[in-house]
Amino acid sequence: MHRIAATVTSAVAASIVLATAAPAGWGQTAPSPAYPAKLVRIVNPVAAGGNQDIVARAYAEQFSKSLGQQFVVESRPGNSAIVGTRFVKAAPADGYTLLAISNTFARTPTMIKEAGYDPLKDFAAISMTSDTPLVFAINPALPVRTVKEFITLAKQRPGEISSGSSGSGSTGHVAAEMFARQAGIRLLHIQYKGAAPAVVDLVGGHVMLRFDQVSTSIAHIRSGRLRALGVTSRKRSALLPDVPTIDEAGLPGFHDTTFNGLMAPAGTPRAILERVRGEVAKAAAAAELRNRYQEIGIELVSSNAIDEFAGFLRKHVEDFTKLARDAGMVEK
Repeated sequence: MHRIAATVTSAVAASIVLATAAPAGWGQTAPSPAYPAKLVRIVNPVAAGGNQDIVARAYAEQFSKSLGQQFVVESRPGNSAIVGTRFVKAAPADGYTLLAISNTFARTPTMIKEAGYDPLKDFAAISMTSDTPLVFAINPALPVRTVKEFITLAKQRPGEISSGSSGSGSTGHVAAEMFARQAGIRLLHIQYKGAAPAVVDLVGGHVMLRFDQVSTSIAHIRSGRLRALGVTSRKRSALLPDVPTIDEAGLPGFHDTTFNGLMAPAGTPRAILERVRGEVAKAAAAAELRNRYQEIGIELVSSNAIDEFAGFLRKHVEDFTKLARDAGMVEK
């Protein structure tokens, strides 16, 4: 009897040893490796070379250095950024496919019925990555030098002063609509196929004003071919320190900037979102990097929390939806 018990005990002990030594895949799920364990793609859904692409590449470079894994920016432009955005929506929610966004991401589903994504439900917010002011630039042939003088003139000439944009619902178009509604004026909207031809016609006097990226107008402003009346941010631009904000120049409370950010497919683990947000914060706080991009008109920033950026996006969608309906930007 004692010999049988001893045999059983030995067998149990042996099975415990075997279980302890067994590979992780035997009868249990192996723990996930620390993120990131392989290459991470940041999809840029618009054409390469613009601010959105530049900002995404700035952070990808920093992430690669800091996290020891390669982060690459992959451009997938097309159809108002819808092609690349849908691609990321359908990607696994594992943190290895991220989406670089701008204002367009939050606005497109309001204007295009078949956008195929919901910016609030189909994606998880990570962080804002840049917040860049626009400059309210006019052709010098317009006989005004301040925002107040412009508003006075526009009220005398309702619907006559032309505003150039790169398309309905574009950053410049939205800023001009916001400005006009807050100022109580009417502008004549002229659409172009891109920012470059709009700026060319502004310099040439074919349109009289444009809300444009500081980086693409600064050379014309410095040369005197364009006149800057104000910037759309809450503080002055480091590139145009003598140009007031529109708020201080005569339209209190006005604010509309171009933001960039990072998103992930809905369902991505919170720990991964937090890890990436933390890396954004570290990169944006690096003085050398921040100063380098500030010199070309881009303000690198980060969100204090994931929920802060999610709330910002929600408010942006709500505000734009109302503006788009009032201004007739919604697709019929």
